[in-house]
Amino acid sequence: MFLPQEVIRKKRDAVPLNRDDLTKFISGVVDGSVGEGQVAAFAMATLLKGLSIDECVSLTLAMRDSGETLDWGGLPGPVVDKHSTGGVGDLVSLVLGPLVAACGGFVPMISGRGLGHTGGTLDKLESIPGYNTTPDAETFRRTVRECGVAIIGQTASLAPADKKIYAVRDITATVESIDLITASILSKKLAAGLRFLVMDVKCGNGAFMDNLDDARTLARRLVGVANGAGMPTSALITGMDQPLAGSAGNALEVREAIEFLKTGQANPRLREATLALCARMLLVSGLAADPASALQKLESALSSGLAAEIFAKMVRHLGGSGDILEKYGSLLPQAKNRLDVPAPRGGFVSKMDTRDLGLAVVSLGGGRARVEDKIDHSVGIVFQAQLGLQVSKGQPLATIHASDPAKAEAARQSILRHIHIGDSVPPAQPVVLETIE
Repeated sequence: MFLPQEVIRKKRDAVPLNRDDLTKFISGVVDGSVGEGQVAAFAMATLLKGLSIDECVSLTLAMRDSGETLDWGGLPGPVVDKHSTGGVGDLVSLVLGPLVAACGGFVPMISGRGLGHTGGTLDKLESIPGYNTTPDAETFRRTVRECGVAIIGQTASLAPADKKIYAVRDITATVESIDLITASILSKKLAAGLRFLVMDVKCGNGAFMDNLDDARTLARRLVGVANGAGMPTSALITGMDQPLAGSAGNALEVREAIEFLKTGQANPRLREATLALCARMLLVSGLAADPASALQKLESALSSGLAAEIFAKMVRHLGGSGDILEKYGSLLPQAKNRLDVPAPRGGFVSKMDTRDLGLAVVSLGGGRARVEDKIDHSVGIVFQAQLGLQVSKGQPLATIHASDPAKAEAARQSILRHIHIGDSVPPAQPVVLETIE
């Protein structure tokens, strides 16, 4: 007879859990025989005592098997994806998926919505009129097969245990558990049928992991568990001490992504991070033999226009306009009000409080304070400032795109508090901080 409390007791007392313990516990979570209080107790015990690599692999696989698992057999190339832990101005997925597809990969990307101060890929894509982030299974499969990439939201049938456990973690102060974060991310990726994965673990004042030690711990755990579960994975730790792109806000980021795909040019930090992650995906999946050849393939996919064409094809397959590349300027929503934020003094941009800048976008309506809030896709911030930039008094640090003047003024005051100007150039910060194989 299976008793959930015995699994909780073992974890409380740091007694190793076996695969059978965790499989039965997760099955009970899904069918309701394990109650919410027991899930909460297990989550807290896991936060306090931790899981071994073997335990975390077993938990991840049990969560993967709690629902449907996709099979991409028959595709003429590797099935590979990237997952980011979230940041401000992180539009990488919009460019990365089409780029890797243009190089021969197949990218069934199941993405999420904004969380706290971070933007969500699904919210960005929904600023494209008609784009369906919740297609039926056949449309999803056909889009991946014919375009090489489809970016959609999690379906109810994939890893349903994760959704139930996360809902409990969110109200029991156990969201921070490295092991539960790992199982949550990887169970969904494994259920999506991935063969290879690259993790983008953000680190800095705009990331959930604000210091390198914590980011390194999470990256190593993700790589170790993913490989233990049979999915070859590596991770890049990337800096998030300033917005990654030149904008933050849903339609603004889609516009920036399209211009990146069309011209090959972008904010230097965004370009470097995107190409580094794409190159790692080509390497881990066998599509490139070395970093130089990976970058050569990616540059060719950009300059030829193939990656941009694939993006447009994906948009069309998922319900959006087929001429998005030509008409994005008129198709994407635009805010009624724009307000420049002039520098209060001359000097150098010495610090950017990235989390607070992300929250300024949320306050404009570009994110959710509550689950039921409706997003205004048109609003956001375009940044002229970046760390180390020399500015004169009155020079614009940012331009606010807002739905009404009052919200624009509140965002202006927030930006002035959170973009700091000093008398000297701050130390240069690399985009890629570490690679975890």
